[in-house]
Amino acid sequence: MSTFVSDTLNVMNRELKPVWREPMAVVFAMIQPLVFLGLFAPLLPEMATGGGSALQWFVPGIVAMTALMGASFTGANLMEEMQSGSHERQLVSPLGRPALLVGRALKEVVPMLMQVALIVAVVTPFSFDLHLGGVLVAAVILSVFSVGVGALSFALALASKGQDWMFWTIQQTLLFPALLTAGVLLPIDGAPRWLEVVSMLNPMTYVVDAARALFAGTWPADVIAEGAAGAAVVAAVGLLVGVRAMQRSS
Repeated sequence: MSTFVSDTLNVMNRELKPVWREPMAVVFAMIQPLVFLGLFAPLLPEMATGGGSALQWFVPGIVAMTALMGASFTGANLMEEMQSGSHERQLVSPLGRPALLVGRALKEVVPMLMQVALIVAVVTPFSFDLHLGGVLVAAVILSVFSVGVGALSFALALASKGQDWMFWTIQQTLLFPALLTAGVLLPIDGAPRWLEVVSMLNPMTYVVDAARALFAGTWPADVIAEGAAGAAVVAAVGLLVGVRAMQRSS
């Protein structure tokens, strides 16, 4: 166990080095979420967001979108390492293969937290009420969610075996339906029945609902528990699939 933990931390530290060397990359990754924030939030009437500020409703969704998009793109980094031969050299290193996957997945938490802090800092001067305790708990739930999505992204990269078109086709095909059916950009209330069913089957829906409640400073135990459970399911499935893919990698 101690070897696994030390190997995981070593892999995580290695993966974080580019983040520390080029922190502005995290800022540039925020351009699209901020554009969405500027374009969509003013279009949401108060009645559609439960009578509160549109920004208060929309920001948690944008934060969840940032977590999903950032983590889902990370498999592309592994694809580059596979093409350069760096990944194969790691496979024959003394590091355990599960640690290679888990360390990479845990790395996704750091840029996600940096982006959450940036988004909150940008919107707080406007009509957004900051509830720090709720934001911190939501960040923990989103961190667990990011680990799972990152692990799934790495598994997809391994399954694609260097074929970029396959990775990006599957990633993009799954990404936007996940965002839309989770109600990130627009409320699902009043949608066709089939769309409501799909939304209920999407674990991200519960993560987003929990983040919205916590960002609003409310603490509904059932909503928070469902959000934590949704994030935990994604993390468990992602790590299970990712570790198996890494162990079979050659």
